[in-house]
Amino acid sequence: MALWLAGGLIGLQLALAIVLSFVTRDPWPSDDGTTIGLAAVFAVEGVVIAKRQPRNAIGWTLLFAASLILSDTTAKLWLVLDYRLHHGELPLGIAAAHWRAGFVLLPLLFGVPIVLLFPDGRLSPRWRRWLRIYLVAAAVFSSLQFVGQGLPAGNRIAVNVRGVPTNISTSSVAGAAWIVTPFFLACWIAFVIHQIGRWRLADGVQRAQLKWLAAGGSICIISSVAIVVGGDPTNGTARAVADVSALGVAALPLSIGIGILRYRLYEIDRLVSRTLSYALLTGLLVGIYIGMVTLTTRILPFSNPVAVASSTLVAVALFTPIRTRVQRQVDSRFNRARYNAEATVTAFSASLRQATDLDLVQRQLIDVIVRAMEPAHVAVWIRPRT
Repeated sequence: MALWLAGGLIGLQLALAIVLSFVTRDPWPSDDGTTIGLAAVFAVEGVVIAKRQPRNAIGWTLLFAASLILSDTTAKLWLVLDYRLHHGELPLGIAAAHWRAGFVLLPLLFGVPIVLLFPDGRLSPRWRRWLRIYLVAAAVFSSLQFVGQGLPAGNRIAVNVRGVPTNISTSSVAGAAWIVTPFFLACWIAFVIHQIGRWRLADGVQRAQLKWLAAGGSICIISSVAIVVGGDPTNGTARAVADVSALGVAALPLSIGIGILRYRLYEIDRLVSRTLSYALLTGLLVGIYIGMVTLTTRILPFSNPVAVASSTLVAVALFTPIRTRVQRQVDSRFNRARYNAEATVTAFSASLRQATDLDLVQRQLIDVIVRAMEPAHVAVWIRPRT
């Protein structure tokens, strides 16, 4: 029942944000629609996780994050509609201004605990106690930020094209709340250190889950920093960077969903190594192709069609050897599991040439399979001699 209510509320918020985007005819308050898409990703991930694992707090946290994002986007769209198109004549404009002005750190305060709860949402009694203290402090900080905003005389609120109030002052109440920010920073660092310690002790599926969390969290942090330092959004380049960065934040819920649901949990090392190796391969082949064309047309007496054809043939001939060499070098750095598995199988193949003891070969075969593939069960069947 709670899941249906949460999903219905977020659905209404999503519909309201889309309708306001069409009414205002200005996509900037929703970052060209990227924040609405980001909230939809959070909501879908939250619904799936909460349905599959209702006792896992991460699913409900993702739903809460989706609601926060949509609330902020709706507030910005309403401020544009009220103060830029209707001159402050619509209701709830002051409430939207208070919300938008107090929406400082709110996503971070209630989103970062996902790092601590990942992947199963279970904590030791000591960490549960600290998490409760953290959430109480975050709630107090957010409340002081919302109520500590000073409205201008006559409530004549000025709103920019992105739906952000520009003439709301911060009172001493909201300013005093920033004293506790070092506590939040210390908690965030402690959450990350806790997961690093778990990663060092983990193996198998749990280590793969934590790798996905680290990858998604890294992309999310880089995207968030790019949004903050992207510059004036009225500049076309800065606006494009902000839109792409907003989509990059979606890497966090996607990686969390993959890690928790564990359906075909792809090894992140393999994904990174394949992406990097093919990027390097493409760069090398393009460089070789351009170099060959330049060499044959400007230095050697070849016509353009002949130069292009010969350069293409050289690039095609070099594709397989370069790909093999690049893949091996990248795997040795970023995909150690595959690299070590290949080395183990190669060493076992070499030892078979001089093996005479069948029982020893059987034990070595089982050992190689366990180390290379990590199966749940291993059995070797040898056909008896007739």
